[in-house]
Amino acid sequence: MWEDLFVACALVLVIEGLMPFISPVKWRTFMLRVSEQPDKALRIMGLVSMLSGVLLLFLIRSFD
Repeated sequence: MWEDLFVACALVLVIEGLMPFISPVKWRTFMLRVSEQPDKALRIMGLVSMLSGVLLLFLIRSFD
Protein backbone atom coordinates (compact mmCIF):
# COMPACT_ATOMS: atom_id res chain seq x y z
CA MET A 1 0.00 0.00 0.00
CA TRP A 2 2.69 2.53 0.97
CA GLU A 3 4.77 1.56 -2.05
CA ASP A 4 1.82 2.33 -4.35
CA LEU A 5 1.37 5.73 -2.70
CA PHE A 6 5.04 6.62 -3.18
CA VAL A 7 4.95 5.45 -6.80
CA ALA A 8 1.85 7.59 -7.42
CA CYS A 9 3.52 10.64 -5.84
CA ALA A 10 6.65 10.08 -7.92
CA LEU A 11 4.59 9.88 -11.12
CA VAL A 12 2.78 13.10 -10.22
CA LEU A 13 6.14 14.85 -9.83
CA VAL A 14 7.35 13.52 -13.19
CA ILE A 15 4.17 14.59 -14.98
CA GLU A 16 4.11 17.99 -13.27
CA GLY A 17 7.71 18.60 -14.31
CA LEU A 18 7.24 17.82 -18.00
CA MET A 19 5.81 21.16 -19.14
CA PRO A 20 8.31 23.45 -17.37
CA PHE A 21 11.10 21.27 -18.77
CA ILE A 22 9.78 21.08 -22.34
CA SER A 23 8.51 24.64 -22.74
CA PRO A 24 9.19 26.98 -19.82
CA VAL A 25 7.89 30.08 -21.64
CA LYS A 26 4.50 28.54 -22.49
CA TRP A 27 4.27 27.04 -18.99
CA ARG A 28 4.94 30.42 -17.38
CA THR A 29 2.32 32.10 -19.61
CA PHE A 30 -0.21 29.40 -18.71
CA MET A 31 0.51 29.76 -15.00
CA LEU A 32 0.05 33.55 -15.23
CA ARG A 33 -3.35 33.03 -16.88
CA VAL A 34 -4.35 30.52 -14.22
CA SER A 35 -3.30 32.89 -11.43
CA GLU A 36 -5.64 35.54 -12.84
CA GLN A 37 -8.69 33.27 -12.60
CA PRO A 38 -11.23 33.87 -9.83
CA ASP A 39 -11.21 31.56 -6.82
CA LYS A 40 -14.48 29.93 -7.85
CA ALA A 41 -13.06 28.89 -11.22
CA LEU A 42 -9.95 27.45 -9.56
CA ARG A 43 -12.10 25.50 -7.11
CA ILE A 44 -14.18 24.08 -9.95
CA MET A 45 -11.02 23.08 -11.85
CA GLY A 46 -9.70 21.41 -8.69
CA LEU A 47 -12.97 19.57 -8.14
CA VAL A 48 -13.08 18.35 -11.74
CA SER A 49 -9.46 17.20 -11.45
CA MET A 50 -10.12 15.30 -8.22
CA LEU A 51 -13.29 13.67 -9.54
CA SER A 52 -11.47 12.65 -12.73
CA GLY A 53 -8.71 11.08 -10.67
CA VAL A 54 -11.19 9.19 -8.48
CA LEU A 55 -13.05 7.95 -11.55
CA LEU A 56 -9.81 6.85 -13.19
CA LEU A 57 -8.73 5.00 -10.04
CA PHE A 58 -12.13 3.33 -9.83
CA LEU A 59 -11.92 2.18 -13.45
CA ILE A 60 -8.36 0.91 -13.04
CA ARG A 61 -9.20 -0.97 -9.83
CA SER A 62 -12.42 -2.46 -11.23
CA PHE A 63 -10.65 -4.02 -14.23
CA ASP A 64 -7.67 -5.25 -12.18
